[in-house]
Amino acid sequence: MQNLQEATERICELKGSVVALDALVLAFVQTLSGPRRARMLASFDANAEAARTVLVFADVSDIVLATFERDVARNRGALLECAAPSGASTA
Repeated sequence: MQNLQEATERICELKGSVVALDALVLAFVQTLSGPRRARMLASFDANAEAARTVLVFADVSDIVLATFERDVARNRGALLECAAPSGASTA
């Protein structure tokens, strides 16, 4: 039972760390100028595609793949939202 408790605690720690990293990344993105955000978006897209290729061939669950795709879409949306002029649509 001790191992299950330790695993549960570690999962909770990891969740907290991910939320903190999300906040940090969004704050960082919001401070970037337009051209730097555009370069970051291009770099993010390239790195996400490389990670996607690794994950497709890795022994991971469908939950990992779905979570990766959801978070990539959310992060990409944040980059696009920050890059859009006020009142402009990102659709």
